[in-house]
Order: sequence, then C-alpha cells, then structure tokens
Amino acid sequence: MFADHSWNPSKQADSAVTGPTGLPTVVIGVDGSSTSWDAFCWGCGEARRMGGRVVAVFTSPAATASPLPEGGSAIVDDTTDTDDDEQAGHLSEEIRREADGLGLNLSFIHARGNPAVELLRIAKVVGADLIVVGKSAQARHRIGGSVGQRLIRRHAAPVVVVVP
Repeated sequence: MFADHSWNPSKQADSAVTGPTGLPTVVIGVDGSSTSWDAFCWGCGEARRMGGRVVAVFTSPAATASPLPEGGSAIVDDTTDTDDDEQAGHLSEEIRREADGLGLNLSFIHARGNPAVELLRIAKVVGADLIVVGKSAQARHRIGGSVGQRLIRRHAAPVVVVVP
C-alpha cells in the first residue's frame, strides 16, 4: 500500500499515515543521497522483520519571505516549492520502485521545515517505534550537527543512524 501526502500539520492527513495502527512503524528520513538510500533499505528490512510499516519522509525547506525596503510587503519565494515538489515526486517514485515486491505497507510524506523537527513531529503523530536516517556526508554538519545528532538528542522513539 502506497500513499502520497504533503505534510500539513494544520490539516488531518489520511488514516493510512496518521495515528497508531497497531503495526510497528518505522519512520525513515529520505533525501535521495546515497546514505539516505542505505537508511531506507535498512529501515525497510527492519520493518519487515518487525511485521510493520514504513513511513518515508522527505523534508524540504519552508517557503522563505524577503521583506521589501521601506515598509513594503514581503515577497515569498515559491520557486523552490515547485522544485522541492518535483524532487519529492521523483523520490516517491524511486521509493516505490525500490520497495516494489517487498510487501510492505509504505507511505511517503513530503514535509516542509527543519528535517529533525519534522521527523520528530511525524514520528509522534504516526506512533513510530523507530526513526532511521542516514549519516550526513556534508562537512557543515560537523560544526552545526547533523539531523541524526539532533534526533538522538530530542528523540521520541529509538533512533538509528545508518553508517555505510
């Protein structure tokens, strides 16, 4: 079973994604990088071993607004929204292809905002038993901290950071 949803905390999403289902639930952060694919594969395997379901989450930045000088109104940059929606669509299709034949109950959510905050929020809403992310390969995360490190500090469920 596959479901595509845009995460909007002000709207109630469909019951295939939200709320505890009685099935063990693995939330997996995906972004298309090789380490997120490693995390996706490991998380799917764990969900199968547990007899559970997977909620794959792609997070993109929230829309940004730039104020105009001298009291003008803000300009919202929604061009990145379109790019992010396209990337989420492609990622959802790839995930479906990879998971095809595994017999997993799999949902895909495109969330907007801070990845760690959104993964934790979604994990809480879906009653996650486990959160899985890939190790960050970005140098800037050695200074500011990776999503995995932030999840471990503020976890709502056990967190696994997959290191290839």
